[in-house]
Amino acid sequence: MRDNSVRDRLFNIGNIAILLLISLATVFPIYYTIVLSFTAPTEYYTKPLILFPAKWSLDAYEYLLANGLFVSALGVSTILATVGTACSLIVTGGLAYALSRKRLRFRKAILFLILLTFLFQPGLVPQYLIVRNVGLIDNIWSLIIPSLTSGWYVLLMKGFFDSIPDSLEEAGRIDGCNEISVFWRIILPLSLPALVAFGLFFAVGYWNTYFNALMYINDQSMWPLQVLLQNLLVDPAAMGGGAGGSGADFRMNRQMPSETLKMAAVVIATVPIMLVYPFLQKHFAKGAMVGSVKE
Repeated sequence: MRDNSVRDRLFNIGNIAILLLISLATVFPIYYTIVLSFTAPTEYYTKPLILFPAKWSLDAYEYLLANGLFVSALGVSTILATVGTACSLIVTGGLAYALSRKRLRFRKAILFLILLTFLFQPGLVPQYLIVRNVGLIDNIWSLIIPSLTSGWYVLLMKGFFDSIPDSLEEAGRIDGCNEISVFWRIILPLSLPALVAFGLFFAVGYWNTYFNALMYINDQSMWPLQVLLQNLLVDPAAMGGGAGGSGADFRMNRQMPSETLKMAAVVIATVPIMLVYPFLQKHFAKGAMVGSVKE
């Protein structure tokens, strides 16, 4: 018994040590990114590794927020995350609710067409040609309309609507509610956890829009944040031409290290979603299993 107790303790100590190392390897890059973004330029040039800056500085953030191209990209991503999420929830929720009503005409045919999208994808070339032919190149709607919904999200939300008892709808109709009133007063309040969960999925997707922007957006002033961030990480000169004169001259006058600029840009691109999640966590936990249990 004593040998088993010693082995159990050694096993637990080993597990704890391994988990601590994994946690450190996960947290340290995030910590170093944040610390480096707040490091003063003079200290960055004098120390090879900075774990805690002696002097905190907002110079990198001041530079980025004074650059017209970066502010424009931040605005584009914000519009995408708000307008795009709202449009996606309306389209996905409306289609899923309609398909959950058994009295809908051609319901099975529509479901079959949605399932067909799981097997066959249109491909990049046809999708690009459609976007170009409808005149959406260099238009912010080219980043929203092709990503409005997906068959998987529609089926998941439909499963959630299917789990709502029909007796609630019947009670609403007895009280004089029409189709819109039933959806607005009964279905929608009950669907809040699912809407929040899917809203978070859509918001993260729109905020991280990258590949579609590379295909459809040629105008730098309409780049979303992730495209500009990728260009900044590869070539800091991509931030040239900001507001208030030449971005390159501004960076040279301030002696701004490119690494602190990169880290500050990464923080700005990451923090908004991280700040939104805690406020949605309660609803997100309820909506994470939408459609998985049918009563």
